[in-house]
Formats: sequence, structure tokens, C-alpha cells
Amino acid sequence: MTDIKNFALIGAAGFVAPRHMKAIRDTGNKLVAAYDPYDGVGVMDSYSPDTKFFVEFERFDRYLEKLKYDKGMAIDYMSITSPNYLHDAHIRVALRRGADAICEKPLVLNPWNIEPLQRVASDTGKKIYTILQLRLHPVIIALREKIKTSPSDKVYDVDLTYITSRGNWYYTSWKGDISKSGGIATNIGIHFFDMLTWIFGDVKENIVNLHTHDRASGVLLLEKARVRWFLSINSDTLPTELKEKGKTTFRSITMEGEEIEFSEGFTDLHTRSYEEILNGNGFEIGEARKSIEIVYDIRNLTPIGLKGDFHPFAGKPLSSHPFSRID
Repeated sequence: MTDIKNFALIGAAGFVAPRHMKAIRDTGNKLVAAYDPYDGVGVMDSYSPDTKFFVEFERFDRYLEKLKYDKGMAIDYMSITSPNYLHDAHIRVALRRGADAICEKPLVLNPWNIEPLQRVASDTGKKIYTILQLRLHPVIIALREKIKTSPSDKVYDVDLTYITSRGNWYYTSWKGDISKSGGIATNIGIHFFDMLTWIFGDVKENIVNLHTHDRASGVLLLEKARVRWFLSINSDTLPTELKEKGKTTFRSITMEGEEIEFSEGFTDLHTRSYEEILNGNGFEIGEARKSIEIVYDIRNLTPIGLKGDFHPFAGKPLSSHPFSRID
């Protein structure tokens, strides 16, 4: 790639923003401007210290316009790592500014938001890309190829367990507001649901056993798999041996009782995602639909309780809400 592309970033203080900054730098491109209402973005010094930074959206937008008209500089891509509920609006900003959008998961919170965005993309002639980085993981790619060559009537038994401990701050932030984040399944699970449907095919049935402020669990019946899944942000749900070792995260995917080991190889998947986008092979908006539909249904289905062959972690005792409001 010989020409340097100009990038802007919305959500510079977000948890995942540094991965995008790194991807822009490592692909040899330039982060021209960044915006976030919170100014704790010193991490930018490690990736792009010359980037113009704004805490007011209006001044950020004005700067991009001045670049266009005063210097003839176009923004080629706008990366979006803002809170989930703002993705839809920020994607529209990117398209109307003449940039292709690169948006973190979830692209949108509701399935019906997809078509209107596609219309804006069509009107502007710009593209909307999303980061589905697990599809680029070598172990996941190999597993998908294995499933493709399996007998057509084979249905695999799969268990997905993901626990990533969060403290009281979580419930005070936008992430603790289901109307803004989409809840547990959207916040920490959407990339896994995308991966599962990419490997095992379309959804036949979506069953929710449990859905609270700090955990969710259910059974997802796919064309080629029956998936028992459990997601949690509560450290109390960690296996005892991990808690005793001071661990705060547990990630496991088993197929037919055998662990699928893919804990390595995550470091540069965002950079790989950017490489694919820049080469014209990125995952566009339609690719995100299945996982958005899954997490929307999880959010809105009535849990059936601990019935049937539910995930074993779903039976762990529920804790009270850890956040106490201070008035």
C-alpha cells in the first residue's frame, strides 16, 4: 500500500480505541483528528501524538470541514469506538463527511437500524465496515473449514463460557444501562455469537434460561451445533481454582467435550481487520446482521429459567446488585 490514508476517530477514550490507533499506525496511515467528551486520552502519545484532539463534537466536525475546504484534505475513513447506542449516529456522521465508516461491535443495537444505514451508505457512495476480528483468528478459520467438510447431518455439542469480571464502576457507566449498551450479551458476547454463526450456520432457535444485570445464559440451536452459552461480569461466577489464583477472566469453548484452544493470537487482530478493509476485503454491514438479531432476541426474550439441558454455570447462586446509589 503506497498512499497514506487519512483517518478520524470518534471515541478516543474508549476501552478498545487504542487497538484502532495501533491499527491505523501499523498499517502506515495517519490519524488526523480524534474526538471524545472525556479528555483522558494520553494513550494517544504512544500511537499518534500529532493528532488534533477535541472534546467538543462541533469543533471536531468544524475541523474536518476546514481540512476539506481550506486544505483539500479528505478523511478517507472514520473509526468509531463510541458507546454502543451512539454507533448508528456516528456512522451517519462518517458517511456524510465522505468517509467510509469502521465501527466497533455492535454496529447497531436493533436489527431495524440496519436498512436505514444501508440507504445512507448507498446515497453517499460510502461503505460501512465492522470489526469481526475472531473471523480472522487462524484457529477459528481452521475450525470453520473442519465443520464445512463434516457430514451434513452432524450437529455438534458446543459450550461457550466467558466471564470477564467488572467492578462497581460498570453499573454507573453507560455499560450498565441496557438501553445504551444492549446488556451483557451485547457488551461482552456479540463477537462470540458472530463467530458461532460464522462457523456453525444460521439460528434455528434461541432459548434464554437466565438474564440478569451481571450474567446471561441460554441455548442457541444452529444448523450445525447446539450451543450452551454463559456470559458473566461477576467474579463470583469464576471457577473456584481460578479465583484462588487471583484470576479475573475465564474464556472457554468446548466442542464435543474438547477444548478449542484459541487464547493466543488475539494481539494483532484489529490490525489484521484494518489490513483487510484497506485491501477491499473488510466485513460490511450485512455481515453483522445475524449477531445483532441474536443479542436483540436475548435482550427481549423472557427467560424460561433453569429448564432443560442448560449451561452448568447458569445454576450458580445469584448475587444482589453490587452498586448502591449515593444520593
